[in-house]
Amino acid sequence: MTIPLEDNVGDIIGKAQRGLRISDTELAEKARVSSQKIRKLREGDFDELALLRVAPALGLAARALCELATGEWHPKKINEREGLGQFNTRYHDMAVNAYLIWDPGSRAAAAFDTGADCSEMIRFATKEKLSVKLILLTHAHSDHVADLPRLRKETGGQVFSPARESVPGAEPIEEGRRFRLGNLDIDTRLTWGHSRGGMSYVITGLARPVAIVGDSLFAGSMGGGNVSYEDALRNNLDKILTLPDETIICPGHGPMTTVGEEKQHNAFFAGKI
Repeated sequence: MTIPLEDNVGDIIGKAQRGLRISDTELAEKARVSSQKIRKLREGDFDELALLRVAPALGLAARALCELATGEWHPKKINEREGLGQFNTRYHDMAVNAYLIWDPGSRAAAAFDTGADCSEMIRFATKEKLSVKLILLTHAHSDHVADLPRLRKETGGQVFSPARESVPGAEPIEEGRRFRLGNLDIDTRLTWGHSRGGMSYVITGLARPVAIVGDSLFAGSMGGGNVSYEDALRNNLDKILTLPDETIICPGHGPMTTVGEEKQHNAFFAGKI
């Protein structure tokens, strides 16, 4: 199954405008285009010249936006690999991801978020004879923790959540907390901005490093900077995109991608690192 990108060009422009608190009128003046043209861009009308003018006014990479608008870019599909499983479920009008990471030797596993329904995750763990020891939450938004009581009951996994976003029954953790899972190491990085305590988990010990990033970063985009746009940008740049290029990024919505792809093709970050 190919998972579509979470955001289109209009979504990205809207997130940047809201984050920078730039009105259509202000943006029109900065970019030397009409307010009507900006509204059309947000609605999905592709106008290359307008996009080339609007992008720098919002601190966005124009080439990456054009690639997205014309459908020229989609992250290369990451095939199923030992030690990593993605589970995509529907939550109201959106699709949300949850993940399993496991040590192929010991079969000890960690679940990251629950999605809307953890049934497929539990079936997979049972089929693969995985023992879910940990349930690690990226943040407390309802689409990511919707099936937590069931996942905890079915697996017996110990639940941890970011200290800034308490979740009933979960032990709060701070940045820098480390977990050992068989031969795997799991490091925690505070990547807040979209939410108050957003946490990313960096796993080493598999064939390639893996970063479970929640809504901090999406393929080609990022979560809205609902709490702090500036900190969302900075944390993604400093704590995720400085990882090795081959690192697999597992976002809360949309397809998996890699650090290398995002450094080149993410409209918020291309050319900045």
